[in-house]
Amino acid sequence: MGIHNTRLVGKAVMVVGAGSGIGAATVERLCAEGARVCVADINFAAAEAVAARMTEAGYEAFAVAVDIVEEASVNAAFAAAVARLGRLDGVHVNAADLRTIFADSDALSVELGVFDRTITVNLRGHLLCTRAALPHLLAAGGGALVYTSSGACDGGEPERPSYAMSKSGLNALMRHVASRWGKDMITANAVAPGFVMTPELIAGGQVPADWIDYSIAKTRSTRLGKAEDIAGVVAMLLSEDGRWINGQVFHINGGALLT
Repeated sequence: MGIHNTRLVGKAVMVVGAGSGIGAATVERLCAEGARVCVADINFAAAEAVAARMTEAGYEAFAVAVDIVEEASVNAAFAAAVARLGRLDGVHVNAADLRTIFADSDALSVELGVFDRTITVNLRGHLLCTRAALPHLLAAGGGALVYTSSGACDGGEPERPSYAMSKSGLNALMRHVASRWGKDMITANAVAPGFVMTPELIAGGQVPADWIDYSIAKTRSTRLGKAEDIAGVVAMLLSEDGRWINGQVFHINGGALLT
């Protein structure tokens, strides 16, 4: 893992939901570009493993535990991050409870418990992270917030209504932050991944080959997404290269969805 460039050298960044998948790949990319990174996840053991892998490679990273639906946990995690980093220049909020997606059927049949859990994590949890992050970013003279949204927000799918609704709401939160604090040197943007084959999906082998073929056929690309595809865009948005980008949703999907 070599340094792609040095545009994040010295930057203090927190990635929430960094124990696996896109979050872990983002930590690797940020470290490779010189950032000092707090690796936060509800699965503390997974966060520790990511942080240990980075420190063994010579980068500065450390783990904290966080449950984004619990206000005290969120505030404690951000306080721990700033205590260690000394400041906060950027935050990538990437957390989600993906277990609910498989039960998120349609508007007539979805259990309200599934809907409530989805909204709690994807809206309440992200609002809590925003409220915890903003004072530190403002104290640093400005900074960047990047949220992980989803192509589901614009895809008009016949299933997953709770998930799509929550991600559309998240985009609204992002635009609010950009509008309210843009003049205070805060940028807020979202990345909206398409079908990304994370290392965990690949290792688990739970995605059928015919579904992979079907998904590739729907894109304007020759492959499915990789976690690194998303991480690269997040790194750009957290860097000075992204300072004049605000209030935007970046669809990263190989051309599966054109907006």
